[in-house]
Amino acid sequence: MFEDSALGILGGTFDPVHNAHLALARVALEKLGLAQVLWIPAGQPPHRSAPLAAPPDRLAMVQAAITTEPRFALDASEVASTATSYTVHTLQRLRQTFGTSRPLVLLMGADALRGLPTWHRWQEIFDLAHLAVATRPGFLLEGFAPPLAVEFAKRRTSSPEKGISFGHADFGTSAGQIITFELVAGTVSATEVRSLVAAGAPREKLATLLPAPVLDYIYQHSLYCH
Repeated sequence: MFEDSALGILGGTFDPVHNAHLALARVALEKLGLAQVLWIPAGQPPHRSAPLAAPPDRLAMVQAAITTEPRFALDASEVASTATSYTVHTLQRLRQTFGTSRPLVLLMGADALRGLPTWHRWQEIFDLAHLAVATRPGFLLEGFAPPLAVEFAKRRTSSPEKGISFGHADFGTSAGQIITFELVAGTVSATEVRSLVAAGAPREKLATLLPAPVLDYIYQHSLYCH
């Protein structure tokens, strides 16, 4: 039923997956008119140290977090790989699966967009997907260094107000645009979550940062305790 509809892509180490990840995906579904969001836990991220939780645990936590939303799906292709998880390679793989005409929409935060020029073969990403960038209310995306400033000015489209369709009739292309949308949600850091767990923070505190099934999994498997 989703063959021609826009597919959101949300990658990350998810060490652990937390409420800000879920808020981003849920708002993207509604504001961007996505049919699905595909969650892709990374194996070996290129810009940070190795994840603390083992691949099966990170995969299980994402599965637990998304199970109640039928428009969320899990891609386990990369989480256990020893190869570096480059976004351009992920999108090339997805194009082989979904074809060249289906709109793919890579979801990210404003900080990730600012760091885009440090990504491997980053300019090729625009040939493979649209970028949808979540911003805080009143946050201005400006002051980019070239060549990102050039790409942003050329590719940015208007922020959706009530949701837009990414179908062929309305959107017109399968890749190449930068769409911005506002996300009213609290900031959560996976580093903060791990530190709180290690420090023995009360469950009530952690429950404001993590989905209940993920918190249960962390306790049951004694993750991040050392």
